[in-house]
Amino acid sequence: MFKWLAVLVLIAHLPACADEPGRASAPVPQSCSDAWYRLVEASLPTGDGQGHGPDPGSDEWKSVIEFRLGIRGKAGVPARDSEAWCRHVGRLVGVADAADAPPATPAPRD
Repeated sequence: MFKWLAVLVLIAHLPACADEPGRASAPVPQSCSDAWYRLVEASLPTGDGQGHGPDPGSDEWKSVIEFRLGIRGKAGVPARDSEAWCRHVGRLVGVADAADAPPATPAPRD
């Protein structure tokens, strides 16, 4: 329970940190990459908390993500094997694509 609370607090704090002036934000991974799948998995876990669950990026994992988002089988959801699917899910989960991210602002020099 405490672990989930800590994760929620961290996630809630992330947008505030990204908007602080002079603070360099972490690079956003390219959608459909292993790093992107891990980021989505961290935002919307598919496992049972004990290491059991589908492999991030697999068709089974994508099906679980669709189920968790309430979009499985709905019209307008792109095919799971497409880049469009990753962009669609990324928008719903709040995980931007590297192509959609604004250019990084360099930190001011002292």
